[in-house]
Amino acid sequence: MAVQNWRWIRLGVCRLALMAVAAALAPTVRGQQAAVAEAEAPTATLALASMFSDAMVLQRDMDIPIWGTAEPGADVTVTLGDESAMATADENGRWRVAFGPLPAGGPHELVVRTGDHSVTCDDVLIGDVWVASGQSNMEWPVAAANDAEQEIAAANWPNIRFIDVPHQMSAEPLDSFPTQGWVRVTPESVARCSAVGYYFARELQRELDVPIGLVGCNWGGTPMEAWTSRKALRSRAAFAARVDADDAPPANDQEAEARTRAPHHRPGVLFGGMTAPVIPYAIRGVIWYQGESNAGRHAEYAELSRLMIADWRQRWNQGDFPFLLVQLAGWEPGGDSWPYLREAQADTLEAPNVGMAVAIDIGDRTDIHPRNKQEVGRRLALAAQAIAYGEDVPYAGPTFRDLSIDGRRARVAFDHVYDGLRANGDLIGFEIAGADGRFVPAHAEIDGEEVVVSSDEVAEPTQVRYAWAAYPEANLRNAAGLPAVPFRSRRD
Repeated sequence: MAVQNWRWIRLGVCRLALMAVAAALAPTVRGQQAAVAEAEAPTATLALASMFSDAMVLQRDMDIPIWGTAEPGADVTVTLGDESAMATADENGRWRVAFGPLPAGGPHELVVRTGDHSVTCDDVLIGDVWVASGQSNMEWPVAAANDAEQEIAAANWPNIRFIDVPHQMSAEPLDSFPTQGWVRVTPESVARCSAVGYYFARELQRELDVPIGLVGCNWGGTPMEAWTSRKALRSRAAFAARVDADDAPPANDQEAEARTRAPHHRPGVLFGGMTAPVIPYAIRGVIWYQGESNAGRHAEYAELSRLMIADWRQRWNQGDFPFLLVQLAGWEPGGDSWPYLREAQADTLEAPNVGMAVAIDIGDRTDIHPRNKQEVGRRLALAAQAIAYGEDVPYAGPTFRDLSIDGRRARVAFDHVYDGLRANGDLIGFEIAGADGRFVPAHAEIDGEEVVVSSDEVAEPTQVRYAWAAYPEANLRNAAGLPAVPFRSRRD
């Protein structure tokens, strides 16, 4: 493809990521629901659900649900490779079967039959399926990331496949979405694939040597509550009021304008329109890059994160599948709220099987969309190797454990040190404070598996913080090269 075409793609993606939402993408939620509901009316035509097509990847080593529509009451036979299953379509024409668990491999053929009708999917692989969700930094494609032309030219990974869920809103869970189906990663296709998702999948494919499927389910500039079901939001008083307010008529012209301008920000509408149609497609886990749109409400973010993760896990009914998030990268305009949002993201690690890729060191001072998606994908893949696959690999940077005071010095102990703490040059990024809570830049030195922090301005230290800025100058790492997680030792 000519260079000018890459420039055109980058320009279009930048406009999308900066949320210049075209009028065509901003109908009312009710209007979209009506359009999709009409498309989903019971039909005599045999069909598979939107998630199934040629070249798809099905999840290995667990039950594999297959579902679709047929004439109500019709007997449906589904064959996957050498195995068969049967179901009868219900009064709404919906049917569902399950296969597995099956080992990695393929290609297989999936055939669905009822009466004289049949649907066939060819080149079906069995491997690991990951949902790549969040806002614009997850949506950001390979064509607009670092080294795009070289990466695209080298993208010959036929066992990595992806499917994208288009931007679609609904207050109630939908069953389907318009799609052209699964796509093999080639130089012709990879330009539009999520860069973080692709580089994550590439690392896993190299490490595991099994097919990898990516389900792109993302929309730039969107808050987490839009990705959480309304039912889950109603289970917490703090969020139920927000759903009730959204269900009520606009209180004033300003609120009406906000709903028209950003309907995709409304509670639950992206879960209903984009996440729900993927469920119950069997998956290995989720990678998640989001938080920028919630930074102004950072105090509620940890609770909201845990709620959304629990909601998705309950609906998928696959137990506590791995959920791997990206902590916000450095970006100076993030201001005072950025460090608190990062802290809330780190608090999410208290939930089971949650991992985090730190990105403070690979941000862009002035651009909210850093281009080094290769390293983000690599760090997420390390978290997957440890959490999803049980491999003994370094997957997290030094993480604050506790603080002890030794006279004028504070000693900070860390988890995830591995083979030792490191810094490129003098250790920077630490601040120290006494009882007055006034932080000043501190002198910091590595001492074994701890960092000793002090300042001539603080005679009796009580607390320490590290990388506590929207775009921090900080350089603590472990021997694996993974950056330390920003922290503050005390929360007042």
